[in-house]
Amino acid sequence: MSTNLDQLTDWLKEHKITEVECMMSDLTGITRGKISPTNKFIAEKGMRLPESVLLQTVTGDYVEDDIYYELLDPADIDMICRPDQNAVYLVPWAVEPTAQVIHDTYDKQGNPIELSPRNVLKKVLKLYADQGWQPIVAPEMEFYLTKRSDDPDYPLQPPIGRSGRPETGRQSFSIEAANEFDPLFEDVYDWCELQNLDLD
Repeated sequence: MSTNLDQLTDWLKEHKITEVECMMSDLTGITRGKISPTNKFIAEKGMRLPESVLLQTVTGDYVEDDIYYELLDPADIDMICRPDQNAVYLVPWAVEPTAQVIHDTYDKQGNPIELSPRNVLKKVLKLYADQGWQPIVAPEMEFYLTKRSDDPDYPLQPPIGRSGRPETGRQSFSIEAANEFDPLFEDVYDWCELQNLDLD
């Protein structure tokens, strides 16, 4: 994706995108942001969010600690969030044609917000580059499949695979057990390919 915002606009129109998920990460790695109609996103060229969003906990609460107030402007000013045209992805699981756009955060003077995890990462990457090093990252996603449950008071149950039977015991690294959910994994592979995520 080019650094030219006009090309981002053209890409959104070319893919008939109707909604844009404007995203950034808080310090816990939770995605925060807004969902915007494409026309509004193009007109506003980004979004604004309160700086305090960066310090939310994984449950969406705020830390009750004096250091919290020392890190933020007491006025809880808005950050200016600008789209990174090199971080635009289709959302293949969405019903409407949707794109995810990762944003960088700045203050009103155009300075990067130092608390932003993305800006912290940029500083670390510069330290590597200054040494002539190139970091290699290989994140691993761990997850469990469970039966759908609408009631959080009930314990999680094993899922029912394509055979129609739930698992009855632990099946760590079982190919047969994984094949029970092959359609799900095919979706994951397809979606990762559409989002340019390399899988190993």
